[in-house]
Amino acid sequence: MVIILFSLGLIIADGEETFALAEEIIKQKIPCDELSENQLEILGDYYMEQMHPGELHEIMDERMGGEDSESLRQIHINMGLTFYCGEHEVMPVRMMNMMMGRNYYYGTSNFLIFNWIITILIAVFLILLIIFLIKQIQK
Repeated sequence: MVIILFSLGLIIADGEETFALAEEIIKQKIPCDELSENQLEILGDYYMEQMHPGELHEIMDERMGGEDSESLRQIHINMGLTFYCGEHEVMPVRMMNMMMGRNYYYGTSNFLIFNWIITILIAVFLILLIIFLIKQIQK
């Protein structure tokens, strides 16, 4: 069975064929130490498709070096290691945040601005409350 899966991993496939291979690896629960880099790349590509389906996946691939680039290949391998094998230290936190839509430098800037506004409003309210209480005590 491992020989068959290894053969399948050597086949260069794209689209649904690649994802079918990934699903087969997942279904059979093949141990990580028995997977080739090609199989890990297929798994990583599959997981990226799950997180960013269709055109968004293609955009992400382009941003990470483009199709057939070594950088994209390595990212897919690292994603396979991270999501299938549980090796979370292989993907930098910043990369994971970007891929999961949690880019703190861009995606949540509105949230950070909102937090600052609320903090300032609370501070102003407390200052006004203290001034009001001081005036009430002086009367």
